[in-house]
Amino acid sequence: MKTIYRIAKTELNTMFYSPVAWVVLVIFSIQSSWKFFDTLERFEKGQKIGQHMDNLSQILFSGFSGLFTEMQNYLYLYVPLLTMGLISREINSGSIKLLLSSPIKIKDIVLGKFLAIASYCLLFIAILGILAGVAYFSIDNLDIKFVLSGLIGLYLLVCTYAAIGLFMSCLTSYQVVAAISTLVVLAGLNFIGKLWQGVEYVKDITYFLSISGRANEMIEGLIVSKDVFYFVLVSSLFIVLSIYKLQTGRDAQTTSTRVLKYTVLVIVVLSLGYITSRAPLSVYFDMTKTKSRTLTKNSLDVVDKIDGPIKITTYVNLLDINYYMVMPYSQNQDISSFEKYSRFLPQMEMEYVYYYDTSNNAALYAQNPGLNDKQLAQKMVETQNLKLKKLYSPAEISKIIDLKPEQNRVVRTVEYNGKKTFLRMFDDMFKIPMEKEISAALKRLVVSPPKIVFATGNMERSVDKNGDKNYKTGFNEVSFRYSMINQGFDVSSVDINAQNIPDQTTILIIADPKTELSQGAIDRINKYIDQGKNLMLLAEPETNSTLTAVTDKLGLSFTRQSLVQESGDNSPDYLVTEFAQSIDSAVIKLNKTKNPIPFLGSSGIKTAKNAGFTVTPLLKTNKQPAWESPTGINTISADLKKQSSFSEMPLAVALTRNINGKSQKIIVSGDADFMGNAELSRGGSGTFQFVTDIFTWFSNYQFPIDTTRPENTDNHIAVNANQVFISKLLFIGLFPILIILGGAFILIRRNRR
Repeated sequence: MKTIYRIAKTELNTMFYSPVAWVVLVIFSIQSSWKFFDTLERFEKGQKIGQHMDNLSQILFSGFSGLFTEMQNYLYLYVPLLTMGLISREINSGSIKLLLSSPIKIKDIVLGKFLAIASYCLLFIAILGILAGVAYFSIDNLDIKFVLSGLIGLYLLVCTYAAIGLFMSCLTSYQVVAAISTLVVLAGLNFIGKLWQGVEYVKDITYFLSISGRANEMIEGLIVSKDVFYFVLVSSLFIVLSIYKLQTGRDAQTTSTRVLKYTVLVIVVLSLGYITSRAPLSVYFDMTKTKSRTLTKNSLDVVDKIDGPIKITTYVNLLDINYYMVMPYSQNQDISSFEKYSRFLPQMEMEYVYYYDTSNNAALYAQNPGLNDKQLAQKMVETQNLKLKKLYSPAEISKIIDLKPEQNRVVRTVEYNGKKTFLRMFDDMFKIPMEKEISAALKRLVVSPPKIVFATGNMERSVDKNGDKNYKTGFNEVSFRYSMINQGFDVSSVDINAQNIPDQTTILIIADPKTELSQGAIDRINKYIDQGKNLMLLAEPETNSTLTAVTDKLGLSFTRQSLVQESGDNSPDYLVTEFAQSIDSAVIKLNKTKNPIPFLGSSGIKTAKNAGFTVTPLLKTNKQPAWESPTGINTISADLKKQSSFSEMPLAVALTRNINGKSQKIIVSGDADFMGNAELSRGGSGTFQFVTDIFTWFSNYQFPIDTTRPENTDNHIAVNANQVFISKLLFIGLFPILIILGGAFILIRRNRR
């Protein structure tokens, strides 16, 4: 060990007697400081004009353009300049012969050289650490462990670069060639993860070898053992290769022996890398303050209930617009998106099934007129150069699973303990399911999911149609992430005039029937209510009389006509509602959003008698006067204003009571449009949150799964513009000058000696 230390010390002296080491430090310090203070300055200005600041630790250091992310992209440029002369300088000067003929072991030479460059690389981390120290005093409640995780990741990365550069320096006597060769190898390791991703077995090896993004998890605050092992194994591989290469000049070995030695080394490293990257053997350390890199408590509660193998099968229609996300060449990346779960469910198995069938991908058909589905699929296979074990035809896939209700989209099934549920792709920016949707799918397999049943038979709103007033978006749209079927609920319909309400119904919804309910329907609804089950009644002013038999039983009544108010911007029947002030959170928990919840054409709700329910108003008109009026008026006339008016009239109420040993929950609304497709899509509205809160309440807060995390506390810049400016001058101006002066002093002193 003493020999290694002496060699490392000598090599460090040599490095610092060269201007290259000082120039690299100066450039790195200027570059990192400029990026850091430029971002901090931008945040300070944003805070000054009132912009909301949140999670500053992550934004400043990681993310899309954080300090660590940016510097990671430049480190590979610096290392070849530092490593190019480690061994090639000795080869070029001839001193390598003296080293090889000396009693010093070759491994000591190599390890000493590596220790020297690894020690130098600590200076990079020290500079970033100093900037992190500045951030500690500049940002309230900086997440220190998060920053430390990023520093560890960057150091492991740069040491791996150094090991590669060390080996390349062993191969040539020309330092420039060694530097260029190092860049080539680093570029190859960045690119290799994209090679042969469609070839079984080989794709896992090339994916493991890729160094691209290896430090990303640590920069984002999650230390994963497989990434640490990767850096250690790859560094060890190139260090041992360096030892083997130098031994060639000392030991007389046959070519076959050398080939065998190199082959065994590579096989051992690849085998260890493959083993340590398996989910059951991976260890995770979430370094973030809010544990943002780990599943939330509610999700962890779900996975804790899963005891045994779980299988996720992805059905990929080559003609669907989202096909590219789960092609063979994307499978490793797709599998990694479930790593938050495989971390806790190592028995998770993922399988991919490829087929073709008619899709909603209108652009594909428009671009290939005259081709049928089979011809289109063949064209996709040829153009994508796909090597598929099996491509199922529509007839073949239908024998395995019926995907017609899923519109033949790319979709997954999740199977556990004999139960199966769908996990879908979505038509939004992210496409893939997030924690909220994955946890909901898993939870459906371990508990009985709540069942929403819509009454039909009297021209009610439909959950299968896309019209403005229908309910498909919020309940039955497979492509919409926040639709109830994607948040854990079952959704179905029943003709209550002819059929009994299913026993498993959790919530019965009667949405704006336009014809009178039959006596059979009324009897079924009354029986359902008497059983203590949950109900939702949605009325419209013109047709609310059809629900009189039900509202009488509940002790409620509707105003006969629509409520209207004066408005400078909207029609009179556009009511901007307010939350009732006295909502007891023990009865129902609502996120009282600041965004308005408009009711378009609503009846008011009155309590007619005591029917044994506790009535809790949820939404009401504001304090401005409101009048009853026929729908369709454009202005409020003087005659209408002479009539009696209402103030703070309830528009949506919750009814509760304890019956048959459980809590019965009922929602009654004077407006049925607020859950319609148009209103749920209205921008700047709080309607969707209100609807979500209602069904969370109905499901006893089991679905949708709450995946919110504790609020970040690093949300305030504690320095002003002048302090940032002065710090920027010090670090971009004075600090590099001090490095230059230090380097000049050492170089001049050496020359004098």
